[in-house]
Parts: sequence; structure tokens; C-alpha cells
Amino acid sequence: MARFPGDFGTKFWVSIDTEEDFDWDKPFSRTHHSLDSVPRLADCQQYFSGHGVKPIYLVDWPVIDNADAGAMLRSYVAAGMAEVGAQLHPWVTPPFEEVVNSRNSYTGNLPEALQRAKLTMLRDRIAEVIGSAPLSYRAGRYGLGSASSHMLAQLGFACDTSVRSGFSYTAGGGPDYRFMPLRPYWSAAHPDLLEAPLTTLFLGLLGERGYHRLASISKRALSLASRVGLVERVALTPEGIPADRACAAIDVAVGEGLPLLNFSFHSPSLEAGHTPYVRTEADLADFYRWWDVVLAHLARLGVAPTTVAEVVAAARQSR
Repeated sequence: MARFPGDFGTKFWVSIDTEEDFDWDKPFSRTHHSLDSVPRLADCQQYFSGHGVKPIYLVDWPVIDNADAGAMLRSYVAAGMAEVGAQLHPWVTPPFEEVVNSRNSYTGNLPEALQRAKLTMLRDRIAEVIGSAPLSYRAGRYGLGSASSHMLAQLGFACDTSVRSGFSYTAGGGPDYRFMPLRPYWSAAHPDLLEAPLTTLFLGLLGERGYHRLASISKRALSLASRVGLVERVALTPEGIPADRACAAIDVAVGEGLPLLNFSFHSPSLEAGHTPYVRTEADLADFYRWWDVVLAHLARLGVAPTTVAEVVAAARQSR
């Protein structure tokens, strides 16, 4: 586990999968996407800046290769208002050598040389557009592979945030993150890479193991247990998680002394009609109201916003 200074306490950051708009219910495609939601990043930035939060935009190739999006993000970084990291969607990131399918949408399933080539091109494009190389990385669809962490460190990344603790993607050919730590830790594959998992809490008497045991037996049994309050999986995201449940999970995390709360969402949710979570303008208003409630709760608890650069520096200081 990574260690932090004694006065570090519990902090949070907001990581945004900053990506193209595409139909989540259709097969992956190199071309069937848009960037219609990108202008809404301005509303997002204004909102979080008003609350003293510096968003972490984890950008993929179509976004960073777009002149308008790049200029907008560069201005935020130059003003000290945000950070820009990398997110790799392999099906829309050159070089295009692999077959586009579900299994290959998890970057870690690609041949190591191709994975490295895509990641290098994305890193270099971000550095060219933003003016500095990205410190942080998230694999699209959380798709780390056995070679990913060592490769990231070799390419100059200081922090990976691909691990979604408490979730498994094995059904589609992806990784299994059940029972992975919630606390930041140094990668076993490379000692200089800090892993900062996405935050998921399990509420109720049965806990995480009980949740996964029920999930493996019967979805109906799991649903019943959740309805009666025996177990509940709560990811820190406005996408599909009610604000009161997120606040309950925050209370547990703070009580357990978790040093970092890693919130996340997808940038297409910033405009109605692109994700299952924000279908209408009313949904979008609810999206920002969610943040109103959660940020106010964090402030009451004294949980302050932070950035990747600050967390990495604090962890390195305390090694």
C-alpha cells in the first residue's frame, strides 16, 4: 500500500473519461461516433471550478485529436484549473491493426507491441496538444493486461487509475477486479507506478464477499438482499448511483481512513442523449444536483479536493 503524510487525511478527485459519443448498445466501430458533447466540457469546467475542484480529464484519441477540444483542454491546464491524462480506446486509436470486436476493446488483450504503439501515439499527441506529457492513465473499459503496468511506467506515466475495485469484466473478456484494494498502492509490475483504484464501497451486513457470492449464485437473490439492506455495491459516480447512497458510502470510506476517494463519470453524460444515465435535460439537471449534494457532504466532512500530481508527490514523499 502507498503511504501518505500524517496530515494527508482523506481527499478526493474527479476523474472524467473524456471520450467520443457512441451508441453503447451497438458493436464497436472505428467511425460511428461523434464529438457533439465536447462543447459541454466548458459547462463542466465552470461548475467544478466554482467548487474549487480541478477535474482530471482522461482523454482518448478522438478528443485530443480534435482542434477545438484540444484548445479548450490546453487552456484549462495552462490556467491551473485541470489536469489532462490519457484514456485508451483501442478501436479508435491508431495504429489500426487489430480486428474491432468486444475482446479487443480491452487494451490489455492486444499484442504487447500494438498496445505500446497505441499508447505511445496517444501520449505523444497529448503532450503535443497540451504542452506536457500526461501523468495519469485509464484503460478504456478498465482493460488492463499483464504487460500494461510495466509499459505505463516505461512510457513515463506516474499513476494508473484503471482498476475498478469490486467489479469483474471477465464475461466480456476483460479483467477481474473483485477484491482488489481500494487504497492506492504501488504496482507489483513496476515500483514507480502508483495505482489509484476507482472507489467502490459495499454497504450492509454481508459485505463485499457476500455480494459476490450472491452474484455468482442468483441475480434474483442479490436483488432481494439489496432491497432489504443486507448488501449494496456503491460506486462513487453520478451515473446510476443516487446521491444519498454515495454519501453513505463516503461516510464509510472516511470512517475507514481511506486516503483517496476516486470519483468518475463519462464525458458524454454532460449532454443529454449519449449515455443511459443522462437521456433528457431533466436528467442532466439531476446530474449536477447530484454533485451539489455530494460536494456539500464532502465539505462538511472536511474531505478536500486533490489532483494526480499532488497524490503522487505525497505518496513518493512517504515511501
